[in-house]
Amino acid sequence: MVLWVFGYGSLIWKAGFHYDERRVGFIKGYRRFFHQGSTDHRGTPANPGRTVTLEPHDGHTCWGVAYRVSGQEAEDIALSYLQVREKEYDQKAYVDFYFDEDSTEPAISGVLVYIASTDKKSNKNYLGPAPLEMMAHQIVGAVGPSGPNIEYLFQLEAALLEIVRKELTCKDGDATSNGDAE
Repeated sequence: MVLWVFGYGSLIWKAGFHYDERRVGFIKGYRRFFHQGSTDHRGTPANPGRTVTLEPHDGHTCWGVAYRVSGQEAEDIALSYLQVREKEYDQKAYVDFYFDEDSTEPAISGVLVYIASTDKKSNKNYLGPAPLEMMAHQIVGAVGPSGPNIEYLFQLEAALLEIVRKELTCKDGDATSNGDAE
């Protein structure tokens, strides 16, 4: 059996589990937002940080990476790890993953993604939208066990810029830069 996991936030730069393959690509019908509160990694219950989650949006795409994990033992270890790491994300979805923007058929179906819902009853850490200045103040001021929230923001920026560079390189003819495991 093979497990695929989609990363759109910190999973892009820090998987934290063994994987056999890492592919750059995107999912359709979602947008990434800094709407999830982090009280266990990038903030505290008294001063939550903000991390990204996905919200459904027709016609949009969200770029990230998909990790292939092969073998029952490796899958079990990865899922156990993710269950703890992604515990503030109250939903799991299985999505289609695409490599090529022009493709109408997914490259991989059934890719697992963790999502923080907007339902405050099931997701006590959902912060939702806020004015940009307020979100910036929260991000700059929050620190948790995994470090400052601003560090998360800058690492996400760097990871997304790397994805853009890889995508542009691949479009220019160097397909080897897409898919090498770390």
